[in-house]
Amino acid sequence: MTLYFDPVPLLGDDRVAFRGRWEDRMWLNVPGPFYGAETDNCWTGRLHAPCHVLYGGEYMTEYVYRQPRTPDELARLVEAADLDPVLGYACDGDAHWTVESVRKWWRERGRITSYLSAGERRWEEADWAGQGLAASVADYAAYIEDGLAADLRVYLHWLEEGVSPTPGDLLPQL
Repeated sequence: MTLYFDPVPLLGDDRVAFRGRWEDRMWLNVPGPFYGAETDNCWTGRLHAPCHVLYGGEYMTEYVYRQPRTPDELARLVEAADLDPVLGYACDGDAHWTVESVRKWWRERGRITSYLSAGERRWEEADWAGQGLAASVADYAAYIEDGLAADLRVYLHWLEEGVSPTPGDLLPQL
């Protein structure tokens, strides 16, 4: 079992880079403490956090498709957030996500997989900056298919109990 990595307390002064608002978050964000809200679309996020940030939606803005699990991954996401000129990333997801809203997101994940499966050619054409967008879109789709459910169950435990699960804990169902 993967234990929950709580990145928010490690932010310290870097918290100032996260000024996004929950009401503005992009629907493509994966549940967790971090999300892209109204970010600029200058495509700098993947330069710093390619395993966590994707571009999408109507204006191809930045969103978080994988939450950080280590201090190094957190540092990369902080850098992506810090370089967003409008500071549209946020780190207060834990205050907004509930067990039921995570379960609802999971039930409705088909909307995301449909969006992602628009075709590799579409993503290659959209990748004007040559950042491997198609491969990362495929990575997100694969993560939804295999791996995200386990991570979300750990996150549900975190939301319910306020602590990381231990190897003996039963995890909540999605």
